[in-house]
Formats: sequence, C-alpha cells, structure tokens
Amino acid sequence: MKNSNAALEWDTVEADPLEPRPLDLAKAVQGKYYDRMREGTNIVLLAPDLMDAFPDSESVNEALRSLKAIAVRTVRRA
Repeated sequence: MKNSNAALEWDTVEADPLEPRPLDLAKAVQGKYYDRMREGTNIVLLAPDLMDAFPDSESVNEALRSLKAIAVRTVRRA
C-alpha cells in the first residue's frame, strides 16, 4: 500500500533549498492557460543585430508608430 503521507515527507525533512524537488504532473493539463496567455500577451523576438537600435519595448513601439504614420500617408489610392 502506498504511503498517503509521501508528499508530506518534504515538509518534515530539512532539504537543501536548491535541491530539485519531485513534481507530480499526473493531473496536469497541457495548454490549460494557452488561450488566456495569447489574449493578453504579444511577444516578438528581435534579431540580435537590432538590440542596439531597440533596447526596450518603448523604442520598438515608437519606431513602429512612425513607420505606420509614413505608410498611411503614402498609400496610393487605386
């Protein structure tokens, strides 16, 4: 018979805080928060050669807003 207090053993034993602990993924659900994450997060990865020109999110946003303004002004009507 399994020991029902097996999970509590970590609480009673003084373990090294940097020691990896066992993780029970038996009840884990893959992709559980995927849709929520996609709704509230926009992540874009910059190429390493662009890091000096765009050191933070605000500099990227400013450049894209400028490019958008130029594109709107130069749209040719068909």
